[in-house]
Amino acid sequence: MNTANKPDNMPDHCDVAIVGGGLVGASLALALQPSALQVALIEPQAPAAAPVDGAWDSRVYAISPGNAAFLQDLGVWSRLDPQRVQRVETMAIAGDRRDSRLQFSAYDAGLPELAYIVESGAMQRAMLEVIADSNGIRMICPAQAAGLAISEQSAQITLADGASLDAQLVVGTDGRDSLVRREAGIDAAISEYRQSGVVANFNTEKPHHGTASQWFRDDGILALLPLPGNRVSMVWSTNEEHTQTLLALSAESLAEHVAEASKGAVGQLQRITPAAAFPLRLAHVARLIAPRLALAGDAAHNVHPLAGQGVNLGFRDARVLAEVLACRAPRQDCGDLTLLRRYERARREDIASIAISTDALQKLFGSKSVLLSGVRNFGLGALNQLPVLKNLLIRHAVA
Repeated sequence: MNTANKPDNMPDHCDVAIVGGGLVGASLALALQPSALQVALIEPQAPAAAPVDGAWDSRVYAISPGNAAFLQDLGVWSRLDPQRVQRVETMAIAGDRRDSRLQFSAYDAGLPELAYIVESGAMQRAMLEVIADSNGIRMICPAQAAGLAISEQSAQITLADGASLDAQLVVGTDGRDSLVRREAGIDAAISEYRQSGVVANFNTEKPHHGTASQWFRDDGILALLPLPGNRVSMVWSTNEEHTQTLLALSAESLAEHVAEASKGAVGQLQRITPAAAFPLRLAHVARLIAPRLALAGDAAHNVHPLAGQGVNLGFRDARVLAEVLACRAPRQDCGDLTLLRRYERARREDIASIAISTDALQKLFGSKSVLLSGVRNFGLGALNQLPVLKNLLIRHAVA
């Protein structure tokens, strides 16, 4: 067992064991610091090195202002290089007809910004730096969780090297194929979209003016997210055949293809990171909790990325679970099922609303039906004329 931040006299026992040290798991560990709970964070992957010569991470996230404030409270946001964080001031969405458009403006909604675009690796490194400076988080890395046994008194995690760890509560933040979820016997209803999200970054000829643009096309959903300077990050949610076509293109051909598909919104493009792809699916779990166990992040839900809400849902999971545990009664067991039900009740509506809405949009714009084509394009145009409803949607998205 390789450990960091572990006092010599700390036994192989903790109050909360978090399996999965990605963005959601690490943020939860930090959010639990004020509660004085003993926290262990188990992560199989050694920390990735910082990029060489200022290279950009192909994987970026649109972080809501509410979650940016959460990360600020954790001491993470201030460790990010502000020169590599981009504010989103406008969102522009285009349907597959010329007159089908929808635009969201931070200014119109009375907000300073709609989101921040941040590199995944930069957030991860900042979180690990804060954890390394902490005294109450035991980092066990690299270490692979191999089994889970839950009794009335405690939960025991067995690691691949044979070591074990006892905890009052185990939190699974170990991703879409969660071992914790599987070992706990919690069912997940999974629907494969038969699509991948193809990502790459580009230099742009024209400025993006802080606009995140999205096009609903016959071959999928293309999004260009603004990066600092004249740069954008592409996420193209598309079918398997088109995914392979995009991945096979040369840097120059991919840049030309994306510039054409985005109707020259930011002019000519120059690819600056290789294209990569990750599979897309919808996953709904039967339960978020079990005795001495809770799920968060991708272990608890998978949604389509068209609304950029995946990691934001996970951060909101961490925020709520940390608050529930902090507000427990004196001497109350943090693995108490009655306590954990507060977390599940508080998260169900948010998760369901994002999953249902993104899935409906994906199906609506993925359909070849002429009737549905008219409905979706009319809907975009009609919503664009309803500022009150638009602002309500914005307020939900920035939480």
